[in-house]
Amino acid sequence: MTAPTRPPRLAGEGRYGKVVDAAAAMALFHDGAAMLFGGFGSIGTPPLLIDALLERGVRRLRIVGNDAGYPSHGVGRLIRAGQVEQAIVSHIGSNPIAIQQMNDGLLDVTFVPQGTLAERIRAGGAGLGGILTDVGEGTEVEEGKQVVEVDGRRYLLEPALRAPLGIVLADVGDEYGNLVYRGTARNFNPIVAMAADVVVAEVRTLVPAGELDPDRIHTPGAFVDYIVPGSPVPGGIPAPKT
Repeated sequence: MTAPTRPPRLAGEGRYGKVVDAAAAMALFHDGAAMLFGGFGSIGTPPLLIDALLERGVRRLRIVGNDAGYPSHGVGRLIRAGQVEQAIVSHIGSNPIAIQQMNDGLLDVTFVPQGTLAERIRAGGAGLGGILTDVGEGTEVEEGKQVVEVDGRRYLLEPALRAPLGIVLADVGDEYGNLVYRGTARNFNPIVAMAADVVVAEVRTLVPAGELDPDRIHTPGAFVDYIVPGSPVPGGIPAPKT
């Protein structure tokens, strides 16, 4: 998923002009928009941004991420509302509504093995054209794909994945956009932040630039375009550096 042009620049607040509210961030999204989303079983998918997408009512979204969430959590809420047209995911088993929509022809689902999906997104963020993998070689996964032989072994060429937009959820972040994730939220959020042209990060605890220990930052602020302040979670990662 790619787009020839970037979404319009928003007028953000703060020293770096990156802080916006969820409603303002929705100016980036439109019917038919393609986006990468962070999360692993909906953990790490930004709830305020999902709320805002539901309120905005954008349709025919094309989404890329680990899974279809649950009917009441993660991107599953967008699917339940009929706002998603296409999904590239590793599974949808946790969302019976997504299964029904797929069977009814309302949701176009492309399944990608989880490790392959993560590597394709990572390759997109690293500026690579794709990856070579033997996962699915000799099975129906191979159908229609280019096969490359290296040292006598056959590999499938899987193209990199990028998107014009990406949404991520961080436990702690600063005003420049440096992010720290919590637990399994770290599985897909860092590579999503690398592989999207414009990244909107929902940050549960926002601190001034310079407050984070550089050795603990998972996503550098250079990858983040906008920050939406969220609600802190008790027991989250402490922000100040030690």
